[in-house]
Amino acid sequence: MDAQVWLTVAAVAALGLAVAAAVLLVRVVRTRRLLLDAGIPLRDKALFWVAVVYTVSPVDLIPDPVYLDDIGVLLLALRSLQAAAQAARPGAAKEAGPA
Repeated sequence: MDAQVWLTVAAVAALGLAVAAAVLLVRVVRTRRLLLDAGIPLRDKALFWVAVVYTVSPVDLIPDPVYLDDIGVLLLALRSLQAAAQAARPGAAKEAGPA
């Protein structure tokens, strides 16, 4: 394979990861909106902000063309927020959607 094919494959993979990170960020924001009314502890609310800041921050564990670390942080925040909502309100996780 020549260099142009590899560049195309890399660009498609990077675009797919960026889309996945954006979708997860939207899900975290929606979950946070749900949790504003749920009485979630400050620790879990702070986790949301840490995930958002890490996602938009230029400082990453893995360089930015690869969004695997951003996706992982967002997944952890989403699961933690949904677990906290379910503990505070048993029907909250169902309203936020599946993880």
